[in-house]
Amino acid sequence: MIQPLKRRHCAECQAGPLQMLVLEEGAPRCLDCADLGHLVFLPRGDTALTRRSREESALSAVVVRFNRRRSRYERQGVLVEEAGLARAEERCLADAEARRRRRVRDAQRRAREDVRFAEAFAGEIRRLFPGCPADRARDVAAHASVRGSGRVGRSAAGRALSEGAVTSAVVASVRHLDTPYDQLLMSGVPRHEARRRIAAVVETTLRGWRAEVSGVG
Repeated sequence: MIQPLKRRHCAECQAGPLQMLVLEEGAPRCLDCADLGHLVFLPRGDTALTRRSREESALSAVVVRFNRRRSRYERQGVLVEEAGLARAEERCLADAEARRRRRVRDAQRRAREDVRFAEAFAGEIRRLFPGCPADRARDVAAHASVRGSGRVGRSAAGRALSEGAVTSAVVASVRHLDTPYDQLLMSGVPRHEARRRIAAVVETTLRGWRAEVSGVG
């Protein structure tokens, strides 16, 4: 089937101008005269729906239009049986629902994995820094291990709970929450100089957290 660029009329019934036609012995025929009037047009774009519509239709036809700039015919869609299209849509909807349920299950699984990982990360913080408050360790772990964040907890070393990665997450937390580091940056102090100024506070805090907590009631 062709979508004509010029106004064309059916050579048999004279209907027109035709939106689609088929050439028979060089003469244009409308859909009805070509015995295709019962078909419906499905535009291109949904590959799965197109494929299934053709599978469900006893009769189908490809629709093309000539592209003058490229000097070639290009596919615009297909003509398929209306009942076949309806069955194909039902199949696609069923697949969409299955995909939705799978996405939900995957999201739930990832959420459980994230909770377990954050707990393990917090546990490693407490092992390396037994003086770190439990709530703070959980907060550091939750922040560092957000999926897709690009933070240290999601790095290969972080996922392996390496001492360096865990320590880096703790250092970052102390730097931002327990020192004037952010204010220094906002006042225009270069990052390396700001880190130098607050390094002693960071080290003192870490040294205190590394010490075993004993006799605390």
